[in-house]
Amino acid sequence: MAAPLNSFKQALAEGERQIGCWVGLADGYAAEIMGTAGFDWLVIDGEHAPNDIRSLRDQLIALQASDSHPVVRLPVGETWMVKQALDIGAQTILVPMVESAEQAAELVRACTYPPHGTRGVGAALARATQYSSVSDYIPTADAQICLLVQVENRAGIAALDDILAIDGVDGVFIGPADLAADLGYGGNAGAPEVQAVIADALARIKAAGKAPGILGVTEQATQGYLDMGAQFLAVGIDVLILAQTARALAKHWKAK
Repeated sequence: MAAPLNSFKQALAEGERQIGCWVGLADGYAAEIMGTAGFDWLVIDGEHAPNDIRSLRDQLIALQASDSHPVVRLPVGETWMVKQALDIGAQTILVPMVESAEQAAELVRACTYPPHGTRGVGAALARATQYSSVSDYIPTADAQICLLVQVENRAGIAALDDILAIDGVDGVFIGPADLAADLGYGGNAGAPEVQAVIADALARIKAAGKAPGILGVTEQATQGYLDMGAQFLAVGIDVLILAQTARALAKHWKAK
């Protein structure tokens, strides 16, 4: 039995648009609810949400029956974190603040078994192999791992072409808020100067044969990124969906 097909990676390789959403409530129950919404992919956020390896695992379990593909965002691109995320069953990893080709290449190695990479061959006790029931996991896993790197500051933009030249990087995700802050616009991703940098980056990613991705949290921003050619696009954040809807509901009925 081989490693499961990564349908999200396949869709990106075939140029299909993938619409997703952020999952930041750090709870299996909430993740399961999000899995019923119909998104192509969901980001389980380990950078800004209060997640640890066990809560990431629990949300992967909660999404197992969903057609929404789970993407695990790590807090930072440490090799040991990549290994843990893969062993708990993540097939797609999103790594923030990638600033160089060397960093991207090390992440590729962390996602890959020897002799080409450094992923530890301890699959017998891992959820990824369903605890040794996926007999051919090790020889087939590498082809099903999808690595997405985030470029979200001036250093990353300067190194973008070198990052794009690294085999094994499947997509590059632009972080608009961090990029805007680093460019001196206080997190205002809508500034024309920031939008120009984003548009150029998305075009370069696509031209290099990689999948361009980004997050939009307003309809105007989201449509703009689609028009720029974003292929995998997150269109909301569960925390904001809950907070904004709840506040609007309270305001509406308290005004009666």
